[in-house]
Amino acid sequence: MNRIISLSLVTTAVLFASETNTLETISVVETANSKIVKDVSSEQIKSADLAEALMKNIPSISIVRRSGIANDIILRGQKKDNINILLDDAKIYGACPNRMDPATSHVLTNNIESVKVIEGPYDVENFGTLSGLVQVKTKEPTKDLHGEINLNAGSYGYTKASATVSGGTDRFKLLVSASTERSDQYEDGNGNDFYEQQILKGMNAIPNAMNPMMPATNATYINPNQKAYEKQTVLTKGQFNIDDDQEIKLSYTANRSDNVLYPTGTMDADYDDSNIYTVGYTARNLGDFSKQLDLDYYYSDVDHPMSTRLRNSGLTTYNTAHYKTSIWGTKIKNSVEVADSLVTVGLDTSVRNWRGENFRTDTTTGITTYTGSSLASTDTTNKAIFSKIEKSFGKLDLEMGARYDYTDIDSSSILKTDKKYASLNANIFGIYNADEYTKYFAGIGKSARVPDARELYTTGMGTQGNSDLEDVKNYEVDLGFDKTIGNFNIRPKLFYSVLKDYIYNTGNKFENIDAKIYGFDVSGLYVVTDNFSFDYGIAYQRGKKDEDVTDKDLAEIPPLKVNLALNYEQDKAKYTAEVIAVDRWDSYDDSAREQELGGYAVVNLKYTNQLHKNFSLTLGIDNIFDKTYASTNTYQDITYATINSERVLLNDPGRYGYVNLKYSF
Repeated sequence: MNRIISLSLVTTAVLFASETNTLETISVVETANSKIVKDVSSEQIKSADLAEALMKNIPSISIVRRSGIANDIILRGQKKDNINILLDDAKIYGACPNRMDPATSHVLTNNIESVKVIEGPYDVENFGTLSGLVQVKTKEPTKDLHGEINLNAGSYGYTKASATVSGGTDRFKLLVSASTERSDQYEDGNGNDFYEQQILKGMNAIPNAMNPMMPATNATYINPNQKAYEKQTVLTKGQFNIDDDQEIKLSYTANRSDNVLYPTGTMDADYDDSNIYTVGYTARNLGDFSKQLDLDYYYSDVDHPMSTRLRNSGLTTYNTAHYKTSIWGTKIKNSVEVADSLVTVGLDTSVRNWRGENFRTDTTTGITTYTGSSLASTDTTNKAIFSKIEKSFGKLDLEMGARYDYTDIDSSSILKTDKKYASLNANIFGIYNADEYTKYFAGIGKSARVPDARELYTTGMGTQGNSDLEDVKNYEVDLGFDKTIGNFNIRPKLFYSVLKDYIYNTGNKFENIDAKIYGFDVSGLYVVTDNFSFDYGIAYQRGKKDEDVTDKDLAEIPPLKVNLALNYEQDKAKYTAEVIAVDRWDSYDDSAREQELGGYAVVNLKYTNQLHKNFSLTLGIDNIFDKTYASTNTYQDITYATINSERVLLNDPGRYGYVNLKYSF
């Protein structure tokens, strides 16, 4: 309690400080500790999948591939709620307990301007940033009239059309973007689509005893001619400038995905509908007590039924698990200049609801019967105060932050125990600017995230919830430097993370364990000539349990990964050759039903040319050598189809060609 009072006193002193100077934001953490993928909508046009775009551009991010779309990411060995994903500063959670609809699936690459990834516990403004923050920024409206139309086609029957138009006046700007896409089942390097991979793995191995000509009685395979998914989106954004120092921003994002196949699972997504609303007000230069004031509100919801309806089971009934989730949040923060420092103070609150029900449908009568609740309606209410200071001392730039969270988790079931959590999180990050070409940086921080409703209360779907769970704490240290020597740049970084009460799926229920994750990454650029440049990145992590168990390896810790890209630009044409290489996955948690995966190297080629001032053409081939490989392991936190007690792996796509024609004005 004394620490809370001290933090409040510091906050009060900052709010009423009166010393003023013109001071620019230092953004120490973002300068040294972030990785940015720019021009996403222009560069990442192969498909709508943000997870794949991040995997290709950031070595410390790996993909969790379970379908042709809506894939998940792992950042430094962390996944789901352990990393915080914001879409235009709004939070959105997937409704599916099996991660069929991760947060990255609710925004498409054609609507994204940039993605910033901040690794580690160095964010105090947002609830639940345990081990990293992913900030997705969509396109902004423009004053002048601009627009573009994209037509995209690719292997495996992939087609996509998208259009964006933006324009306005000095006072008001508006942007509208819409897209539609669909794809058949992709084929792996052996030429097998989803259905054929299932057949080869024996998912329909047991014949129907009553009629051998009919499908197997316990078959879980999909229909061979079923499309992999269909998807439509709309993004609208408006900006109203009250005057030179005040503005209001509004946005709405709609995502509609239908009949998404998950061939290694036991169910598919009938549909996945989401909505995101945001309202923001910014005022600058309000006087001695405010350089900038921000008021923000957001609301998002996801409706996600998954079922066996698309499975060729030969049965007259199918089962549906229907999950819904929503969250609203609001934040107020004020920045003020104090003694050559920039100080930000804010209040943050949010309420998330999550619930799930089960149904059985008789296809002969069309009657659907309620069969029970798998997750009683649960509210997670968070209230927080945070403060951040940015200051320079000669060559040394420092950023310090603190956040106090109080969280209530209330279940509507009288059989479940309501939970309360409180945590004080803090960090400090610094950069020493040795000279114009050399920077050294270091950080230390502590953050926490509370268990979600599934981890606490879920019933009837594999792993059971555990209402005795503590919140997860991450204590982390980061070290690195950034050095430029002529045309060569290198940025190595080390991290060591101590996880206390880490929430782990033991197969029967969720448990708290202690663990460590440590590793390094090296990234940089070499400008060979005015036309040639070479990008490189390498990332390595290891995760170990502190528990006295047979298998000390932590699940979902990807092996060594290397990203290489050679770029050649001439006139209006750009040629890119990239290699993504991953070592053998031989350090894995066998007790959590992971398995050894072979290493692989994939070569991708892309060509872009501005044919005319209004027309551009992109041609590309991914996995040009048609490599057969699997990038995603089988940690038991996800429900997989099982053959002879072994979980079924899904191979990644084989050779994939695509073409995109863009008309812009």
